[in-house]
Amino acid sequence: MGSRGVVPYTGGDVKKSGELGKMFDIPTLDPSSTTTTTSSTLNKPSRPSSSSQHNSGSLRSGSNSGPQLTKSSNSGSFPLQPTGLITSGGVQWTSGSGGVRRSAQLEPSVSMGKTTYGAAVTSIGEDMKFGFKVSKAIMWVFGIVVLMGLVVGVFMMATVKNAIILVAVGAVIVPVLVVLVWNCAWRKRGLLGFVNRYPDAELRSAKDGQFVKVTGVVTCGSIPLESSYQRVPRCAYVSTELYEYKGWGGRSANSKHCPFSWGLRYFEKHVADFYVSDFQSGLRALVKAGYGAKVAPFVKATTVVDITKENRELSPSFLHWLSDRKLSSDERIMRLKEGYIKEGSTVSVMGIVQRQENVLMIVPSPQPPSTGCQWMRCLLPTYIEGLILKCDESQDADVVPV
Repeated sequence: MGSRGVVPYTGGDVKKSGELGKMFDIPTLDPSSTTTTTSSTLNKPSRPSSSSQHNSGSLRSGSNSGPQLTKSSNSGSFPLQPTGLITSGGVQWTSGSGGVRRSAQLEPSVSMGKTTYGAAVTSIGEDMKFGFKVSKAIMWVFGIVVLMGLVVGVFMMATVKNAIILVAVGAVIVPVLVVLVWNCAWRKRGLLGFVNRYPDAELRSAKDGQFVKVTGVVTCGSIPLESSYQRVPRCAYVSTELYEYKGWGGRSANSKHCPFSWGLRYFEKHVADFYVSDFQSGLRALVKAGYGAKVAPFVKATTVVDITKENRELSPSFLHWLSDRKLSSDERIMRLKEGYIKEGSTVSVMGIVQRQENVLMIVPSPQPPSTGCQWMRCLLPTYIEGLILKCDESQDADVVPV
């Protein structure tokens, strides 16, 4: 095949046309000074350039106005067209006046700000709703009998000077008061004993609407939680409590804070829907603890921060935690406790079995369960509202990988 002469690409500029420019007495450029173009440049359409501006392909000279994005490298800088993409390494913005402004590195920011959850996560109040389940009729009868005994005793004491009736009434009232004080002091322990002694049920044979206790391994649902101070990830339940000690004439943490005791100043308790895998049958059930459900958690919390008279130095993380919640950090004796149910932990759940479209769920009981009368411990029947969650594992214990 015969060879064919290569026609130079002029880009529309007459100065680069060679012999054609000589015909019209137009000065031409020296071919040695002209930038050699590649075959890829020949395929790109070029803009018509003016006679005062030299253009070779898509690269422009630095005399153009406006900022240009240049990337620094070891072999010098080369011009780049702004593409909107984030590139690694140092990025510089160059202006037409020659000034260079270096942008900051694109790094993720880490903050210990207060986490806010939506309606799918239940925020638990300070106190659980539980009390004594005693018949109102019995209480009314007992109150009326005691009142009548007091009236008769006072009358006999005033007329006959005989205090036998008052002694008899006192012999009845004093034991009753002792039993009430005992129950008020031990009712939470009585509830825990009731939960521990309640037999575990097998989900495979559980009927719809049956009140059961299921013990198994926890798996997070669609919304895993995170503890507020230690930032423990993938939890089904988290709690953070700040306590303050009040001496003689000190500040009260709350309205019920007594002197020479610890008082709860601030708390956060959250729980969301999660799954529990039954140890006996291996089935997995969805525990409906989110969306405002009533929940009664019994989870051991550990002390993560302890500020005493001897140790008043506050760590930066604890100061940040206090400032995020607008809590003062002045001269106070404080103690921060944190508890959680992490994914893989063993938990006991007490609630009602509900089956819906092949989905096995455990929901809060509409009627508060009662512990019954515990005669050996002198404990009256106690009830508690909501779904009962109990986790005895230490926060540092190993969990089952799920």
